[in-house]
Amino acid sequence: MIPKKLRAIATALFLGVVTAAAGGALTVTPAQAAVRAAVGKPLQAAQAAAAAGNYSAAMARVREAEAVGGLTGEEQKIIKQMRDYISVKSGGSVGVDSAVGAQAKFDSDYRAGRYRDAINDADLLRRYGALSGTNMVIIAQAYYRMGAYKDCARYAADHSGLGSDILELQMRCAYEAHDDTLMRGALEQLVASTGKPEHWARLLKFSEGAKALSDHQTLDINRIKLLTGTLKGESDYFLLATLAIQFGLPSEAVTVIQKGFQAKILSGDRANKLMKMAQDGAAGDLASLPKTVAAANKAKNGDLLVKLGEDYCGMGRYADAVAAVQAGIDKGVSDNDNAQVRLGQALYGAGKKDAALKAFAKAKDKPNGEMIAHLWSLYVRGH
Repeated sequence: MIPKKLRAIATALFLGVVTAAAGGALTVTPAQAAVRAAVGKPLQAAQAAAAAGNYSAAMARVREAEAVGGLTGEEQKIIKQMRDYISVKSGGSVGVDSAVGAQAKFDSDYRAGRYRDAINDADLLRRYGALSGTNMVIIAQAYYRMGAYKDCARYAADHSGLGSDILELQMRCAYEAHDDTLMRGALEQLVASTGKPEHWARLLKFSEGAKALSDHQTLDINRIKLLTGTLKGESDYFLLATLAIQFGLPSEAVTVIQKGFQAKILSGDRANKLMKMAQDGAAGDLASLPKTVAAANKAKNGDLLVKLGEDYCGMGRYADAVAAVQAGIDKGVSDNDNAQVRLGQALYGAGKKDAALKAFAKAKDKPNGEMIAHLWSLYVRGH
């Protein structure tokens, strides 16, 4: 960062080299503005001293030029350029009285590994209006390099609107600080802002570690893995298909296994046997569907209707799924979180995205139920 600024300032000064002119005045090209010898000569000396690394002497000569009375606008401009040049070349060790100088000190402190000084430079940068988003990300990096992971995570969280770079730092520092809340927050924001599979994979893996996670909730996590392209190996496909069969959703299992075959992840006798089991189950499920519907309608509460709706989703019959789950909720259910997730899943499948998000938002009775609904919401918002 400094070399670029230094080259820019040095170029400006080179183009504006003070040269002798008739009548004892000095001129500055290319502007051709008059600069008096009393101002130009000490500035030439300042530039020479700075080039030799004698920054204190260089600044003394700048102050000599500043002391000349009646400075013109062009003379003030050249003096400021020289101050900035010296400040940048010295790494902010002298002459910090502008945004350029503050940036130079900050850059120099960070590059030299003076991370605490770089962090403290934030006040200096702010004073001169130079505290940019890029600088804030570097400040978070300074905390990280110091090993101050809690401070890093909190600082990054406070400035999370700056984008994916600082969110990545928040996630990394929160992990090191064992702060699950800030880590999850960073992952969710990364998923929401980028939708990248790698962020989804981290978030879903993190979610799998939740305490007291039920098999049904594990099924949902793996469903979202399939949707986000993060269901990778053979064991992942077998797990999802097996869970679907276990919960009486054989049509969904058939779809999962077919996708595994298409992705060339599933093959061989074991996969063929699992497919045969799922297909047989789906055929039996379809044959007994009228009895299942009748039993669900006669039941005292709506749990069987919610279960029927989930099965309809696996068949791709989303309008029927919405009707069944909604009827179950109206009748009363034993697990509101699951019912709202099922309703949201069905509504999304039916193309009713806004209504699906409203359903997911109603799943908030228990932490894990709310978490699963939130994962579905993140997916639906991005698709």
